[in-house]
Amino acid sequence: MDLRKLRDLLRRCAASPAEAERIAAELWPVAAEAEGDWARETEAMSPEVRAIPDGARGVLADALLAAGQDAGGNVLTLAAVIERGLPGRSGEARAKALAEAGRWYTLWEGERFLVLAEIACEEDRPIAPEAVAMFRRSATDAYGGERLQALAKALTEPVLNVGEAWAERALREAEEAPGWDALLRHALTARAARPTRAWEKRARALVEPLGEDRVRDAVLSWLPLAGRRTFALERQEWDHDVNGGYDPYNATALRGLVWTLGLLPARPDTARALGALVENALRKAAGLGPRNVKVANAAVNGLVGLDGEAALAELARLAARVTHKGTLKLLESVLEERAAALGLSREEIEELAVPAYGLTEVGRAEFALGETTALLEVRGAKAVLGWRTAAGKAVKSVPAAVRRDHAEELKELKAAVKDVDRMLSAQSERLDRQFLANRRWQYASWRERYLDHPLVGTLARRLLWTVDGTAVGYAEGELRTLAGDAVRDGGDVRLWHPVGHASAEVVAWRDWLERHAITQPFKQAHREVYLLTDAERATGTYSNRFAGHIVRQHQFNSLVAIRGWRNKLRLMVDDSAPPATRDLPQWGLRAEYRIHGEGRDFRADTTDSGSYLRLSTDQVRFYPIDAPQNWAPCWGGEYTMAMPRRGARVEPVPIADIPPLVLSEVLRDVDLFVGVASVGNDPTWQDGGPEGRYREYWTAYGFGELNQGAETRRALLERLVPRLAIADRCTLEGRFLHVRGERRTYRIHLGSGNILMAPDDQYLCIVPKSDPTAPQTGYLPFEGDRTLAVILSKAMLLAEDDKITDPTILSQLGAQR
Repeated sequence: MDLRKLRDLLRRCAASPAEAERIAAELWPVAAEAEGDWARETEAMSPEVRAIPDGARGVLADALLAAGQDAGGNVLTLAAVIERGLPGRSGEARAKALAEAGRWYTLWEGERFLVLAEIACEEDRPIAPEAVAMFRRSATDAYGGERLQALAKALTEPVLNVGEAWAERALREAEEAPGWDALLRHALTARAARPTRAWEKRARALVEPLGEDRVRDAVLSWLPLAGRRTFALERQEWDHDVNGGYDPYNATALRGLVWTLGLLPARPDTARALGALVENALRKAAGLGPRNVKVANAAVNGLVGLDGEAALAELARLAARVTHKGTLKLLESVLEERAAALGLSREEIEELAVPAYGLTEVGRAEFALGETTALLEVRGAKAVLGWRTAAGKAVKSVPAAVRRDHAEELKELKAAVKDVDRMLSAQSERLDRQFLANRRWQYASWRERYLDHPLVGTLARRLLWTVDGTAVGYAEGELRTLAGDAVRDGGDVRLWHPVGHASAEVVAWRDWLERHAITQPFKQAHREVYLLTDAERATGTYSNRFAGHIVRQHQFNSLVAIRGWRNKLRLMVDDSAPPATRDLPQWGLRAEYRIHGEGRDFRADTTDSGSYLRLSTDQVRFYPIDAPQNWAPCWGGEYTMAMPRRGARVEPVPIADIPPLVLSEVLRDVDLFVGVASVGNDPTWQDGGPEGRYREYWTAYGFGELNQGAETRRALLERLVPRLAIADRCTLEGRFLHVRGERRTYRIHLGSGNILMAPDDQYLCIVPKSDPTAPQTGYLPFEGDRTLAVILSKAMLLAEDDKITDPTILSQLGAQR
């Protein structure tokens, strides 16, 4: 923009108001041809503008708006500055531009829209709610600036940002009932880590006229809607997934409402809703990470404020499921405090916190609803709700009389089913981690908290234990040895692990499980055992067993967190990072798995936010738990120990000195990370990924030698295949399950599930549906091996390949539909 010429034109108009229309014709091209955002410079001309008489200013503004082709740019900003404060102006063009800006997540075009909004506030003109939300979000940014923050503070209506389902429902509630508006505004002041007494006092005073039950019911109905948008926002190329996160302005109000819930008399659904909010808020959005950690932590603190079994159960469940370090640390601190207050250990408080959810015996309960009986049963990893009429006849759907006369009881029963499912999953993961926790129990307390517990018993009775060193399993209503002898008493109880047991005993327990049709909640009798190899004895201090793999970083990162490891995402722009590590306090050790970012092409090898899409893997090592951390450049290079002043370098623990159970479990975790996250498992990667770089690795992994997990899978298939309906079409040979179809013969790799077709080993790409709830194919002795289920389902499909109708598969088979 030619500022000198613009100022001269404005001065001429001040001196000769009658020439305003002719001057406007010269003014418009000067503004229209300018590049960039000239709002600040335009505002600096306010003295020249104020010197122009009102009538001439109106002429100038009208001429600019009539001729302007860019109502969102410098022409509109200049017109707004010229007509600022003039009476009788419509401001329609400005309002339209601001409304369009409401589609953005934050302010894209600098100060020009800031000027438009400030003028609207000065003139007391309404600003579109969507634009108000945009300015408020922009002000929360660290680079928002004082001027933007001042504008956001002046925008007081509506009280919450539109665009989120929960907030819009709350706004409707505020319109219908006096008192809600004040409570929502108070919730927006929840900016500290925890509420002060003064904050709580004010909240109680605002709740009183509305009524505790009404406030609780409303807030509980809003919380499940957190994070759901009612319209999509536009984002800049460098922005995170703006529609996947929480609105940062509304998130503050959510924290305040959670604090308010903690002041009200609790109900079981309060704890349930707060627990669900923790998980919702920690769900990740691309480029952002957790949607809102502060909301999650507020919900944890809300649970802390609630008394009763339900709240403690949610805290214990979350401690077993949450992987975000900050929130997990908060949960662990809370449980430690509860345990200390009761004179118990952390492990004991977690065990005692598991509720029965109405179950009156292990895995079962009956509820009378009029003449109908509801039957709640735990079957495997799921809770099932069934119905029986007064005559004892089982019916599949909910009887009409129950829907009509017992709606609240039905609602609570359905909620209990979901609670049981979530808790079963959390307890299964917790039990799976007990091997490395080196946990042991006294027999009486173990029976109460595990074997005979109405919910945990459904897991414990499908596992193997040792009682005073004797291995036992639960069958026919008793704990029994392999010989079938009942064990009704004892002292020391531990979770059985195959390490240290003879192969014959392990096989005998596998037979025992099959004989009693027991499906274990996770691999135990069939658990992979990783013994020290000669190669590892030769290296001395590390294992290269899982080095040289290419894994998907974000899937790897999720897996390590679930298994209790710590890891930092590798970014191409970062300098260095520590390896993935797991602390083993019961053993005084720290395990580490060394990894590096893979690739150098920013577009092909990273996300929009710069984090690597893939990692390359390296050594597994062990150190004393208090040893300084090792670090390496994110893009590769040697790991070096970050030494404190005057500190001596701590050497890794010789791998031969690691207890066999610890070595086996750590390597099993690492095998899981590679087995699930490797690009070799992706059936669509036969071209080798970006520029074909990984074709050799994909082929070697997808059809190469079997790892320990795949060997276990092979041993199991040797027993399962003869029982299948397609047994006459299947044979196991080496690394493959061979399947004879009507059109072709196929080889399914037992490690990756990838398929080769005869006669020329042509690759067949079948992408399995990602449905963890899909039923398993026949009896399996354990849950959780998705690759095994995929192999069996592919075998079933290919044995009857003449019945395939999928055009993508048929085209690869060379068949006509």
